[in-house]
Formats: sequence, structure tokens, C-alpha cells
Amino acid sequence: MCGKLKTDYRYSNTLGWNTFPVPPLTERNKADLTRCAEDILLAREAHFPATIADLYDPETMPADLRAAHEGNDEVLERIYIGRRFRNDTERLEKLFELYTKMVANDAAKPKGKTRKVRADG
Repeated sequence: MCGKLKTDYRYSNTLGWNTFPVPPLTERNKADLTRCAEDILLAREAHFPATIADLYDPETMPADLRAAHEGNDEVLERIYIGRRFRNDTERLEKLFELYTKMVANDAAKPKGKTRKVRADG
């Protein structure tokens, strides 16, 4: 989430998703993540007409949906460090390391010319 206006969530492509550090993805990584997403969607569909709230209740989450998310987590973590993270601290350390590199790379890029807009149109 990038912010809220009243009770509505707001998303921004320059403040939210584009600032999350994602390592370069190979075609194999993309295919593996696509398969994981499909597995999650198929598991959700198998429990129609359950709502998202029903499906993601920690006490009653269907085993196949939980397994699909576990598979997704494993694939994603292996993309980041080649194995599962030991704990949240290790996960955050890696994300901050990648974010620091991402910001440094962006700062080093030459900035494009900006177009001036006249007040009178």
C-alpha cells in the first residue's frame, strides 16, 4: 500500500511497487512464479464461493491453498538468496541491502530533461 484517502487504499507505481527491490528475474524465475500464481488461483477457485476472508482465515485456511502459498514463498526466497530465509531478520536485511543498491543505481543514472509547463498554457 502506498497510502490511504479516507478508508480507501491508494497505490502508486512510483512509490509502491517500483520501489520494492526485486532481483533480476530469469525466464525460468518468471515461469516458476507464474506457475505459483496459477497454483494459488486454482486453489482459491477450488473453494468457490468462499470469500477471500474465508480462505485466508488463519484457523480455517484450506490446506491446498496454504501449500500453494508455501510453494510460492519457497520459489521467491530461492530467487533472492538461493534458499529459504532463516528468519524475518535475515529477510529484512536482504531487502534493505537490495534497496540500498537500487537507490544508489537510480541516483547514478543521468536524469532526463524535464519539460517546463507554462502557466498560461
